[in-house]
Amino acid sequence: MPRSAVPLLRAWDRLTLVALPTAVSCARAFAACTLRWWGAAHVMDDALLVVSELVTNAVKATGPRTPTPTWTDVTAQHILGVQLRVDGLSLYVEVWDSGREVIAAGAPTLDDEGGRGLLIVQTLATRWGTYRPPAGGKIVWAELALSAEPALARRVLPLRVPPHIRVPVGKAKEQVETALMQRVLDGLRALD
Repeated sequence: MPRSAVPLLRAWDRLTLVALPTAVSCARAFAACTLRWWGAAHVMDDALLVVSELVTNAVKATGPRTPTPTWTDVTAQHILGVQLRVDGLSLYVEVWDSGREVIAAGAPTLDDEGGRGLLIVQTLATRWGTYRPPAGGKIVWAELALSAEPALARRVLPLRVPPHIRVPVGKAKEQVETALMQRVLDGLRALD
């Protein structure tokens, strides 16, 4: 089906987490549930791997530095946001953290135990990059291609997770949401 014949699909959902190692499995569970709900299970494997890599990098960049952090070690700088967004035939995985460092895909040697995450993202994604929102921090994003699968094309995509499982409102959550929405707005403005 040509791209122009596919109905325009738009949906998004996001999750705010503390930048701890457990955030990776929480983000994967969120992504799996969301993609199943949207009828986009055909991109599940690639999307979950991208989510894992991007959230792992955000945890390393902004998580507490103590080996076994307690709740008193966690501050507003230790928050990260995960956003899944469908726009047409593209799924965007976007991860916000408060870090300022520039990231790039490395060139690990065969002996290196890490450093392959962004290479994996680069391989799986149609495009990927880093965005610095006016609200602060950075967003690392990846675009994955969706097929014009009938299950996805005919559904009205639900947008939100029930409020009772959301993070309470606060300054850190507002910064995450503002930063992620800024990327969406800038993308929409670029369409004009």
